[in-house]
Amino acid sequence: MIERHITFNVHPDKTAEFERFFVERYRPTMATSPGFLKAELLREGDSLTRYQMVLRFEDADSAAGWRTSEVHQALQPALTALFSDNEIQGYETIA
Repeated sequence: MIERHITFNVHPDKTAEFERFFVERYRPTMATSPGFLKAELLREGDSLTRYQMVLRFEDADSAAGWRTSEVHQALQPALTALFSDNEIQGYETIA
């Protein structure tokens, strides 16, 4: 299993829109991707603008398939408009 953690620094005036975008558009679209297992959105306890998106896929090929898909690429401009920067970390589940 592959897990990706993406940290977002969301524009302060865009937090509600960011959360809505994840729930209404991003996660439902991702859920149709082959190998998709789970997607969660977390907000850091001491920050109103720092979020962690946690994504799980069956394997590296499934995760890569989502990242390079046309539907993912189509969502990117709307997502990118909501944050100032992000950082991606990938993990392989061991146990």
